[in-house]
Amino acid sequence: MSSEQGSATLEGTGLDLEDSVMGPTGRPQRDFPEPAPLSAHGPARVIAMVNQKGGVGKTTSTINLAAALAEYGRRVLVVDFDPQGALSAGLGTNPHELDLTVYNVLMDRKVDIRDAIQKTGVEGVDLLPANIDLSAAEVQLVNEVAREQVLDRALKKVEDDYDVVLIDCQPSLGLLTVNALTAAHGVIIPLICEFFALRAVALLVETIDKVQDRLNPRLQVDGVLATMYDARTLHGREVIARLVEAFGDTVFETVIKRSIKFADATVAAEPITAYAGNHAGADAYRSLAKELISRGGAP
Repeated sequence: MSSEQGSATLEGTGLDLEDSVMGPTGRPQRDFPEPAPLSAHGPARVIAMVNQKGGVGKTTSTINLAAALAEYGRRVLVVDFDPQGALSAGLGTNPHELDLTVYNVLMDRKVDIRDAIQKTGVEGVDLLPANIDLSAAEVQLVNEVAREQVLDRALKKVEDDYDVVLIDCQPSLGLLTVNALTAAHGVIIPLICEFFALRAVALLVETIDKVQDRLNPRLQVDGVLATMYDARTLHGREVIARLVEAFGDTVFETVIKRSIKFADATVAAEPITAYAGNHAGADAYRSLAKELISRGGAP
């Protein structure tokens, strides 16, 4: 590095490149500012958590990002948009005992979305739950007029009640996921640090581009979130490097490291910020919330 380069500072960070500690994404580690409190709530910014590959940390990230945003005074609605109902179960709801779910909101215009929304044990976080009934919606929506916009119409009724809406999508690129992308302002792509996961992203980006072009011009990728990262393995470090090479600054600087504490928190039906508030995993999701807000991805 030349002396001229060494004395350069990273724009907006005030960090000297020679003195800065490099983060896992190969960029200087930053502490994002504490978000300012909001003077009013709404209209909500809608974010779809999408990856057609399963087991990449979508649901875990939805729950914990929502809880972290709520800690900073944001009102958050989480939408379970997966027939498996993992998000609902992860917040202490039994999906099989529900009379009203997102399925009823989508398929019956007489059902008010507010009647289906539930309070959770996390202050500031509400849940629009799902169960196996939602699997029928994909087939039934095919014959609907403007079938890609059904979720968008439903969410518009409550957009002024929340600051952020997080949609936990099922691992597919079918009609339900297209509905989520049509309703969203932004997309977060959680991506496990393995090469097979990396290969699947091209198809997802193509789908996002199509929705952007044909259905939702405002849609943008808020960021790619590296999950289940293990800094001790060469494989993990190589995947992060490839990720940054492919997506550049779109990759969040915050990286979620692999930890058994996430599974423990899921069993306890709590976000990690409540289950183990001082754990590095809880701090990582707080950092993600601050990074998302500082990027303009959340109010």
